[in-house]
Amino acid sequence: MRCILMSDTTAYTPEEVAKILKISRFTVYEMIKRGDLAAYHIGRKVRVEAPDLEVYIQRSKRNNMLTKQSAAQPPTDDPAPEPDSFIICGQDIVLDILIRHLEKALPHVRCFRNYSGSIDGLLALYRGTANIATAHLWDSDTDTYNTPYVRRFLPGHRTQVYNLAYRNTGFYVAKGNPKNINNWQDLTRPDITLINRERGSGSRVLLDEMLHVLDIDYHQIKGYSKEEMSHLAVASCIARGEADVGIGIEKAALQVNDIEFIFQKKERYDLVLRKEDIDKPHFQALLDVIRSDTFRNEVSGMGGYDLSQTGQLMGNS
Repeated sequence: MRCILMSDTTAYTPEEVAKILKISRFTVYEMIKRGDLAAYHIGRKVRVEAPDLEVYIQRSKRNNMLTKQSAAQPPTDDPAPEPDSFIICGQDIVLDILIRHLEKALPHVRCFRNYSGSIDGLLALYRGTANIATAHLWDSDTDTYNTPYVRRFLPGHRTQVYNLAYRNTGFYVAKGNPKNINNWQDLTRPDITLINRERGSGSRVLLDEMLHVLDIDYHQIKGYSKEEMSHLAVASCIARGEADVGIGIEKAALQVNDIEFIFQKKERYDLVLRKEDIDKPHFQALLDVIRSDTFRNEVSGMGGYDLSQTGQLMGNS
């Protein structure tokens, strides 16, 4: 975020930006925090200049166009990461800590985050546009996490899956759970409105898999088609009263006021990498980091994560 003097250029509040982009105000703050959208401070107020907003809109259009083009091309046509860069796909805050430790271990390597959901991350790994994908994808047929999806989305690739953490996932509801929402069947009640996650995210897959297991038609769920792009954005919608329930991890619920968490499942959050990369220095450094006491102590200090199997090999394909 940059600090500049106010000019005659039109400036928008985060609320106005949210209306223009048709997203939540909380998502706008996340974009500013990540540096995706330029903004400045006037005292304690945040403003976004019209030219900066236009730059973001045009960049998003270009990215969408490139995504459509790359989807129509063979995987080998996608641009690969540069040799001195390291790209990790995922949205959890633990990855910020991981990248910071990697930058210390590999000072000459540029480490980047791709804020994509689990399935999009696996596809990026398949196309060669990322080095590491993270996943928390539950498979109802096998009652296991990640491995079945890795095999489906990376055909022909030998992979290894290492645990990063276990997380509690469940429902976000208003404080006190005034509508008494406790199980998946409650989502079909006519007095309940859901705020969903985007397609391809682990939380969305969990919901859709549970609906399949319980033979629930998603058309019975009010709000199923309304999506947000992160756990925090979903929790914020519940806190503002825009929906009655959302799905996400417990850690995000602890970061938003007036939210209560209803546990449903313990999920496995893993790192996925190609087996051919495992002996390369970058990847050995990554494994050394997640197995280090320094990394584990820092993540443990935040609370909300089970690190009992962090760094362990969970499967090969």
